[in-house]
Amino acid sequence: MTTTCATLEGTICYRERFKDRAAKNHFRERQRLWLSSIGTGTYLGNADDETDARYTAAISRAVELGANVIDTAANYRFQRSERAIGKALGQLTEAKGFSRDEIVICTKGGYLPFDGAPPRDIRRYIEETFVKPGIADFEDIVGGSHCMTPSYLQNQLEQSLRNMNLACVDVYYIHNPESQLGHVSDEEFYSRLRAAIESLEKRRAEGQVKFYGVATWNGFRVPSGSNGYHSLARMVDLAREVGGESHGFRFIQLPFNLAMPEALTLSNQTLGSHQVSTLEAAVGLGVTVISSASIFQGRVAQGLPKDLRETLGSLSTDAQSAIQFVRSAPGITTALVGMSTLEHVENNLQLASVEPLQLERFMELFSVT
Repeated sequence: MTTTCATLEGTICYRERFKDRAAKNHFRERQRLWLSSIGTGTYLGNADDETDARYTAAISRAVELGANVIDTAANYRFQRSERAIGKALGQLTEAKGFSRDEIVICTKGGYLPFDGAPPRDIRRYIEETFVKPGIADFEDIVGGSHCMTPSYLQNQLEQSLRNMNLACVDVYYIHNPESQLGHVSDEEFYSRLRAAIESLEKRRAEGQVKFYGVATWNGFRVPSGSNGYHSLARMVDLAREVGGESHGFRFIQLPFNLAMPEALTLSNQTLGSHQVSTLEAAVGLGVTVISSASIFQGRVAQGLPKDLRETLGSLSTDAQSAIQFVRSAPGITTALVGMSTLEHVENNLQLASVEPLQLERFMELFSVT
């Protein structure tokens, strides 16, 4: 079992591997780690051995080409994505000369994951896997699919560590916690979140987690007061109450792309006495933002207007242009892109040698989109 997390020294070493190939601002230092501006996502794909093998090869190749951020979740492809990452990490550390502490591994817990394939009887699976062993009660499971109790998150973290053959994960997200809202009151939600944070702080103390946070879909993209809305300041306050100023709530993940720019354009967060965007609030609160859905499952990776492509640098493909938009946004550290084939990896990682846009150039986009 690999026993270390990513470290400052390890990620500096990783960055130095690409000093003659990567653009100056391809790597960004956050939370005393150097993270690549493009990361590998593992959400999509069939739950079969062929897709597993493609992911393993793609993840390994992405690390070789300058992407040291890998993102997954327990429920992605019924735990198969985590297991593919475990195989890729084995190849990278055993045969290709990389160290575990050079690579930032992120996973999530919250949704009930199946094991390899969907069961025939879902309720029986939940009862046998989670209820009877005392991991979660049926009343803890919201909407039949989501749970964030301390015992459940601990179980899921330990499962993820086994799947990837790790002793420590670098970022552990509570997965789409807004799934709870609409089923429980706001106060109950934050009570549950506090209990989850207490559990994750304990896991940090034990060395199983380096940092934690929330990975959301709508929570940071909707107006304040909307159903499913998350207050980032309130979440960070909870973490401070539990863990002090050295708390581990240092990452959030949210969708950001050409079609979903709300994290930058919507002033839905309160920071002191000001209403600001989620990206601005995150900077002020010391939280690193990772973008999911950077090409929106391919929907913003084709047919881009000519003037938009030109502003983004006249890159080879629309996919590269869409990724360039995300990695250039102020406040976004890493743009995650689902890459399950070597072809996608080779194409997308050409951007590692291209500078992200300067802020002034980036802001021109809002006059041409």
